[in-house]
Amino acid sequence: MSRLPRLRSSPDPPYLPTPSIATTLAFSMSMSTLGHKRKAEDDLDAEALDQPRKLPAIGNGATARPLATSRSALNRPTTTTGPAAKQLSGPQRLTRPEPPKLSTSAPCRTSRATSAPPKQLGSLTGPIRPPGRVVSGSRIASGSGLQTQEFRDLQSQVASIESAQLANAEKLAQTMDAERAKVAELEANHRALSLELANAKSLELDKRRELVSASDEIEKLHIKHTREIMELEMEVKSKAREARELADELRLAKSDLERERDSVSNLKATLSHQSTSHITLNAQINALQAQKAAMQMQLDAVMTTSSDRTLELETAHRRILDLEQDARESEMVRRKLHNMVQELKGNIRVFCRVRPVLTSDLSPSSSFPSSPTPDDEEKGREADISFPDKRDHKEIVVSSSSSSAMGSERKEIYNFGFDRVFAPESTQSEVFEEISLLAQSCVDGYNVCIFAYGQTGSGKSFTMEGGSTEDTTGMIPRAVSQVFKAADDLKSKGWEYKMDGQFLEIYNETINDLLGKGEFDKKKHEIKHDKSGTRVTDVNVMPLPSPASVTSLLRVANSRRTVAATLMNERSSRSHSVFTLRISGTNTHTGESCEGSLNLVDLAGSERLNSSGAAGDKDRLKETQNINKSLSALGDVIAALGEKGEKGEKHIPYRNSKLTYLLQNSLSGNSKTLMILNLSPLAAHLNESICSLRFATKVNNTMIGTAKKQIRGSS
Repeated sequence: MSRLPRLRSSPDPPYLPTPSIATTLAFSMSMSTLGHKRKAEDDLDAEALDQPRKLPAIGNGATARPLATSRSALNRPTTTTGPAAKQLSGPQRLTRPEPPKLSTSAPCRTSRATSAPPKQLGSLTGPIRPPGRVVSGSRIASGSGLQTQEFRDLQSQVASIESAQLANAEKLAQTMDAERAKVAELEANHRALSLELANAKSLELDKRRELVSASDEIEKLHIKHTREIMELEMEVKSKAREARELADELRLAKSDLERERDSVSNLKATLSHQSTSHITLNAQINALQAQKAAMQMQLDAVMTTSSDRTLELETAHRRILDLEQDARESEMVRRKLHNMVQELKGNIRVFCRVRPVLTSDLSPSSSFPSSPTPDDEEKGREADISFPDKRDHKEIVVSSSSSSAMGSERKEIYNFGFDRVFAPESTQSEVFEEISLLAQSCVDGYNVCIFAYGQTGSGKSFTMEGGSTEDTTGMIPRAVSQVFKAADDLKSKGWEYKMDGQFLEIYNETINDLLGKGEFDKKKHEIKHDKSGTRVTDVNVMPLPSPASVTSLLRVANSRRTVAATLMNERSSRSHSVFTLRISGTNTHTGESCEGSLNLVDLAGSERLNSSGAAGDKDRLKETQNINKSLSALGDVIAALGEKGEKGEKHIPYRNSKLTYLLQNSLSGNSKTLMILNLSPLAAHLNESICSLRFATKVNNTMIGTAKKQIRGSS
């Protein structure tokens, strides 16, 4: 509660009662101690102002004493009349007016207070009567004048105190005005902030409208792109139709040329006959001179015509060369459009490669001196495999012959078609030329998966990892070199790339890190799928600053990979290997970033127990069973994907094998996927080759969806 006094002016001067002798005596006695207790009395007066005052009790025969002023009386103006008011006229008091005069001659009390007021030292509002002491009348008369003078001094002090209180009140009013000004300023700031908030909300609405308009623009661009693709397809068809028309014209020109040649031959024969007649009929030479001249003129005309025809033939030959060049360019355009159509269709692209016959295939192996089998007798004989499509290289024909129970020979022919077929004489560079665009797609922000499939000894590891020379370099180092080359070409446009690599193997349904430092099976690796892609826990990811680092990485991985000798292959891969190249790029000019990955998978070869000789070895038997189980699970996933495209939603058993679970994103449509089918050229492996060709055909006809580009705009 505030200790400030309440200020109120009194309209009339307060009433001062006539002091009695007892009052004068008590005042003179109390003044001696008033100076020492001034501060304590002021504190008591301030506390008394906050407490309710009580009227003094008035008894019979007691000397009348003025009442102490209550808090409520301070706020009420009082008027004093009578001779005392005229005698004690002074300035008007602002606080604590004096109580009204009470009669001293009243024989009895006129009112009753609730309780006696607290005793105050030095108070002039009531007399103090010390007990048992008698004051004479002369001393009372002499002290009355002194009391009046001191009382006036006290009034002047009270007036100065009240003026100080007024000054404090004015200072408090000024402080309140300053606070009100601050409140007004805060309210103005609040209104300004409210206005800014409204403007911000309006700006946000404008941004949302711009976003909606941008979405509409993107949709329009998509429709425009689709229309342009249709126009390009129509243009390709028109080019093909023009090529057919030009071929028909060329055929007609050739037929005309043949007729002219026949005519020239006939003319030459006629000329020879006329020459003979000229020799034998020398007598008729004069008669036939004119005829000879005519024939000579005709011969000249024919020679001129022949020259013209020769010139036309040369022109037609140049035209044929130009058409052949246009046809080759049209073929390149057709291939690009075909790749675009394949990407939009979402099929897994399949390449087929037949390895050449090796020297080891022609000589019997000394590693297994057991009794020869029918397959060993036919080991050096090549299978009947042909490649009829000499232009597009997309067909392979396999012929097999067998004897029936009746002894008759039965011959079967199998035709297969893929996106590209490589004959045995095809080189590593020719194979990589067809898949180099996939390496470029990895730099552009796509997920790419290339895996080699085939029986044991069909050349999968050679295709993926290659040999020791530069010409025999495999797909993994070539693809990584292509990625680095594409990244270097994009540096001029502000792109900076970071590349990391990891190498895993799946052996007996267990994931091993080929780049780890400890022994295998010490860590349990788990496959995790999330929005960013597929990752394997607790594997070593090596930074790849240059293509040379990939060569050393492959050397380390090959030294740790599980291989063993079987009847099918002296160095057979007993595990599936997966090399993953992760690339992340950022454009410093536009703030755009992209992330891509390149998965290169070398699957273990499918084989039969009786063909590989693994039935007698416990370890080889377990390896073969796990390999065939994982490849069978891969076939189940491919079959389920094919049924999903035909019947709609269907469960895909990716979790049946670690291999299929690791390749889930590559098979489910989140990446560009390529399967390289490797075949053995030997007749002993023909049945396995036909099974592999049928599986590859099923894969090629499977719809998995369109790959999406992993790219983010500037933040």
